[in-house]
Amino acid sequence: MAGIEFLKGHGTLNDFVLLPDPAGSLELTPRRVAALCDRQRGLGADGVLRVVRSAALDADSAAEWFMDYRNADGSIAEMCGNGVRVFARYLVESGLEAGPEFAVGSRAGDRPVRVHDDLSVTVGMGRPTVTGTSVAVVDGRQVSGVAVDVGNPHLVSVLDDDVRALDLREPPRYDSEVFPEGVNIEFVNLLGPELLRMRVHERGVGETRACGTGTVAAVAATLHLRGDDSGESAVEIPGGRVAVTVGSDGGATLTGPAVFVARGELEGVWWDSLT
Repeated sequence: MAGIEFLKGHGTLNDFVLLPDPAGSLELTPRRVAALCDRQRGLGADGVLRVVRSAALDADSAAEWFMDYRNADGSIAEMCGNGVRVFARYLVESGLEAGPEFAVGSRAGDRPVRVHDDLSVTVGMGRPTVTGTSVAVVDGRQVSGVAVDVGNPHLVSVLDDDVRALDLREPPRYDSEVFPEGVNIEFVNLLGPELLRMRVHERGVGETRACGTGTVAAVAATLHLRGDDSGESAVEIPGGRVAVTVGSDGGATLTGPAVFVARGELEGVWWDSLT
């Protein structure tokens, strides 16, 4: 088999392998995804972004291009706020979208995007919904949190002590009855009225340096806790800083960088060996 085109990029160090596949011809199995994302035997990434036409997947989307996102363990995910920025930049730079404003399809619904002149990207993230409360066990202790749906499930725990000291090498435990499909868990410090610090443990991945939907969930949760329906905040994450706004209509936007670092071809023999 001939080589398979790839690009490697990141949004605030949440990194991805991007696979252009307009016709949906690649057989993207969980084993192949996990191998691609493995940092020793593959390229290494937190996830895979497949660029495919919505029509090729018969996706329920009005957008021409669909972000088929997979977690590092090969599991399918609904949405990735950092990934969609990288995805949108690719569409503009490759000429697949004239830009700067268009929609990207995802399993969480179509997401409007705007690619700015500095190559940062603003994504309309939909309406984050607070669905209740729950608890998690992390670093040997139980913490409470706010459950937030951003097209995928989150549990946001606001802590008084510095989240940078948390040991996240072991996956936090959570209530599987509340989150039967798993959950992304954010740990947050309030640094000011419009500034948060956050770390995140993503389902199917582990700790990542950033999580776009997680930053939106964190802002929505902290607004909820202080009794506000709208507001904005910068969010400091290990990979950098993003800006989140929750509007008066309940819709959220996420703005942050999108960076490409490499492109090339996967060896066809290697790919075929992973069926």
